[in-house]
Amino acid sequence: MVGSLNDDVAFVVVMEETLRSADLRSLSGWVSAQAAWSDLPFIVLTHRGGGPERNPAALRLSEILGNVSFVERPFHATTFISASRTAYRNRLRQFDARLQIEALADGERWLQTALNAGRLGSWELELASKTLICSARCKAIFGYEHDDRFDYDLLIAGVHPDDRARMQAAIQDTIDSGRECAIEHRIVWKDGSLHWAAINAKLYRDRQGVAVKMVGVCADITERMEVLEKQRLINETLELRVAERTAELLKAHETMMAEMEHRQRAEEQLRQALKMEAIGQLTGGVAHDFNNLLMAVMGNLELLAKHAAGDDRAMRLIDGALKGAKRGASLTQRLLAFARRQDLQVKPVDMPRLVEGMEDLLRRSVGSGLVLDWSLEADMPLALGDANQIELALLNLVVNARDATPDGGTISIGLRRDSNARTTPELAAGDYVVLSVSDTGVGMDPETLRKAIDPFFSTKELGKGTGLGLSMIHGLALQLKGALVLRSVKGDGTTAELWIPISDKMPEQSHVVAAAPLPDNSSDKRLKILMVDDDALIAMSSVDMLEDLGHDVIEANSGMQALDILSQDPTFDLLVTDFSMPGMNGAELSRKARELLPGLPILIATGYADLPEGTDLEITRLGKPYTQDQLASEIAKVLSSNTV
Repeated sequence: MVGSLNDDVAFVVVMEETLRSADLRSLSGWVSAQAAWSDLPFIVLTHRGGGPERNPAALRLSEILGNVSFVERPFHATTFISASRTAYRNRLRQFDARLQIEALADGERWLQTALNAGRLGSWELELASKTLICSARCKAIFGYEHDDRFDYDLLIAGVHPDDRARMQAAIQDTIDSGRECAIEHRIVWKDGSLHWAAINAKLYRDRQGVAVKMVGVCADITERMEVLEKQRLINETLELRVAERTAELLKAHETMMAEMEHRQRAEEQLRQALKMEAIGQLTGGVAHDFNNLLMAVMGNLELLAKHAAGDDRAMRLIDGALKGAKRGASLTQRLLAFARRQDLQVKPVDMPRLVEGMEDLLRRSVGSGLVLDWSLEADMPLALGDANQIELALLNLVVNARDATPDGGTISIGLRRDSNARTTPELAAGDYVVLSVSDTGVGMDPETLRKAIDPFFSTKELGKGTGLGLSMIHGLALQLKGALVLRSVKGDGTTAELWIPISDKMPEQSHVVAAAPLPDNSSDKRLKILMVDDDALIAMSSVDMLEDLGHDVIEANSGMQALDILSQDPTFDLLVTDFSMPGMNGAELSRKARELLPGLPILIATGYADLPEGTDLEITRLGKPYTQDQLASEIAKVLSSNTV
């Protein structure tokens, strides 16, 4: 396998058993020796999943392979396809990065050579075909106009006959030895006039070490050669010219260093963006699958609780399991927040009112050992955000500040208006409301600060933090078209700022509207329901919940099967369908079902919090994981709205 690996491999799929007893030194060496742009994805098919405590071998393989995903056997085909597509997209981005880095390197070498030669004429010679590409200035040095034909044969013909052999020998020596070519020779122009040129060039080889081209610069040194002839009389003038040339080279060197620094920053930003995008996509997919698993767990636990009524010990165990499942559901929301896929109700928000309304909660959260200091500017404009998510972000920041100040101190909560004059990679130009939380705690060193928003990175003790708090806030800020800015000094506290765009809309006015009466016995009526879900566990759990509510349920495991059932039996009262299904998703099924049965009430369930763009049907959405009470409530709502 190691012998087959190269830079063009997309990803590797390998069984855990293959690696378990093998000598992995050669594989580890290959992974470590990858180019800077490369991080080859590995998909390991394992018979045991979970972290190091469940599968200690996974930790060893993670350290050796680096970019590795574990797929537990047996697995569903869609799980393997999803992991493969994620790895493939990740590798394609690496290939794009490689092309960009190679292009930058070529451009930098070209620029460096030209600058070192005094920014004069440039040329490139393909050795196999003797194809010459040169700049207009290079043509001019050899006495040709910009539009004139000028190839390698004409270049050689223009060299003075007495210098031609020496010039060709210098080029051949560079091809043979790889040494830099530097030669001065005379040129005879088409009008017979004599000139001098200086040639500097380097040899470039392909990955196999074969010489493929020479890249160089040429300078018109006719004037310098004439000066050399007269240097005994004009030493002062020559020294002045040397000083001027030195100043030009110093200026060129400063320009070159500035451009190199800019390129390095751009490469680092590109690598960071690729890493975060890959992590975000993987995290969102994991959260979706986890939502589906929690759906089956919570639904079955609820039904089990009804059968265990009166058994205190069983009820206590079921209640504990439900609490754990709900904590898992909360974790998926944080994962979706990091992946920027949570549902946001973006509206104008009165930030001073929001912060003041949380005062009691925040004081209880920090305890009596810390002082809360408030600095809220008056006459603040409305911010454009999601009030619930901003409240959660503020609570997270305050709790982080509390944990970073274990020996007592002050936590300052500020609110101000600020603006960004120029668009930067982190923040667009415009006006913002800035919510800040500062502490006088232990602070962070530069390395910790750099990793602070990475998912699952935490400085807290094991079991006391998920490492998702700041990544969730970072994801929220990006969704709101704002930014999370962190500043910290080791031993001198931390400041976190959430920049939220200012709203140009007025807050929505609340209107008191009489609630529309539900249809008679809408929640108690025995309904005929078609339940559609491709996941057998979720379908079974949902069918059991619906039947427990007293409804007649027909189950379908795909969109096509559901359409066949609807075409044969149009007497269904309600269609409940999952959104994410292979072949035909829930939105497509809903559209076709409405074509068969106009007015059919539809309830669509999804592990993601938002339906994708283009889903323009007016469909009631039910977020996974849902409880039996939520399911019954949404059924009542969709039947009520359909009746009205």
